[in-house]
Amino acid sequence: MPDNVAAQRRPLEGLRVLDLTVALAGPYGTLLLAAMGAEVIKIESPGGSDIARFNPPFSNSDGGLHFGTVGDDDISLSILSRARGKKSVELDLKSAEGREIFYKMTEHADIVFENLSEGVVERLEVDYDTLRAINPRLIYCSLSGLGRPSYYPGVKAMDITVQALSGVMDTTGCSDGPPMRFGLPISDMLAPLYAVIGVQSALLQRRVTGEGQHVTVSMLECMSALLPFEHSDVLQRNGFEARSGNHHNRLAPFGIYRTRDGHVSIAAASDAWMAAIFDAIGQPELMDDPRFAGRGPRAVNADGLNVIIEDWTSQHSTDDVIAELGARRSVPCVPVRTAVEVLADQALFDRRVLEPLVHPTAGTLDAVAGGVPIHMSDADVSVGRSAHLLGADTDEVLIELAGLTEDDLAGLRAKRVI
Repeated sequence: MPDNVAAQRRPLEGLRVLDLTVALAGPYGTLLLAAMGAEVIKIESPGGSDIARFNPPFSNSDGGLHFGTVGDDDISLSILSRARGKKSVELDLKSAEGREIFYKMTEHADIVFENLSEGVVERLEVDYDTLRAINPRLIYCSLSGLGRPSYYPGVKAMDITVQALSGVMDTTGCSDGPPMRFGLPISDMLAPLYAVIGVQSALLQRRVTGEGQHVTVSMLECMSALLPFEHSDVLQRNGFEARSGNHHNRLAPFGIYRTRDGHVSIAAASDAWMAAIFDAIGQPELMDDPRFAGRGPRAVNADGLNVIIEDWTSQHSTDDVIAELGARRSVPCVPVRTAVEVLADQALFDRRVLEPLVHPTAGTLDAVAGGVPIHMSDADVSVGRSAHLLGADTDEVLIELAGLTEDDLAGLRAKRVI
C-alpha cells in the first residue's frame, strides 16, 4: 500500500471547503464534511454574520451558561456545536477587496457550501457561475429552504414553515387535534444529509470528468419527498385519518402505550407477535376474531385494538410489560426514554455519537454535543476539535490561500475587510 494511502485515516482528508453557511441546515452539512476529514473554512463578515450567534443559551470564557442578552464575551451554544472542526475566517464579501481575496481562495478550494437567502450569492458575486469560471473543478453546493427560484416567493424558509408547507405536520398529532410540529428541527437536519450525499457523489464524478458541478438541495423538497413512502394519499382515500397520534395504524399494533409508571413502545405488526400479545394479556382467542386476524383487518380496527392493549399495559409497570412481551415473548417492546436520559447514555458517548461540548477557552461545558453516527472500519470519522473563536484563523488562511503578507493583513483589518 502506498505511504500516502496508508497515512490517510479520514475519508475526505485533503479536500478544502469554503463554508458560507448560516443557521443550522448549512452548518450541519459542513460539520459532516469536517467530521469526514475535509478542511472546512467558515467565512463570516467581520464581527460575525451567522444568525446562530444570537441563539440562547450562551457561554462565556468562564464556562458559565445563561439565557440573558448576549455579551461581548459570550458564545452561543449553537455556534459552539455547529462550528466544531472548522476554521474561522472573518472576511467582508460585500467589499471588492474581500471578494478578490475570496476568489483567490476559490482557486485552492474543492467545495463551496452555502445556504444564504435567495439572491444573496449573486449580489455578492460569489455564485456558482462566477466561481466556476475561476475553478472549473469546484463543486458548489446550494442548500435552500424552498427551492431556487422559490416555489413560494416572499415566504421566509424556517424549519417550522417548511414543515408546514411539506405536509409532514398533517401526519403528526392526533386525529382530533391540530397539525403538529415535529419535535426536532427535522427539515434543517434532513436536507444537509441529502446535500452531503450530493457533494460526495459529485466528488466521485469529478474523478472521471475532471469537472465540478452545482449541487442544489431544498429543505421543502427533501421533506415532501418523504410523504409517498407512507402512501398517505391512498390511506386517506380509504378512510384513514391523516394523523393517528402515537400509533401507526397501518401496522397496528405499532405505537406508544401507557403503563402504570410510564410508557412503552410496541411494534408488533406480524401475526406471530400479535398472537404473543393476545396470549400475554390472557385473551388468546382474539387472534381468531375477524377484526384482528390479519394485518389488513388490524389496520382497519386499530383504534379498538390499541384500547385492548393499553387496558392491559396500564395495569402493569413498564419493567413488567417489557419483561413479559420483550424478554419472554420476543415482541419488540422498549421503554420510552426521555431526552435527558438519552443524552446521559454512556454507551452513546463511548461510540462518539454524543460528545461533551467544549468551549475554546473555558473547556468542557455542562452541555452535550452531537457526534457523527457513522463508523468505518478503516477510517476515523469524528468532529475533533472544538469550535474556534471568531476569526481565529483569518491570518493563517489568508496568508496560505490568498498569498497575503502581514502588512496586507494590517491594512485590510484597518479597513474592516477582515
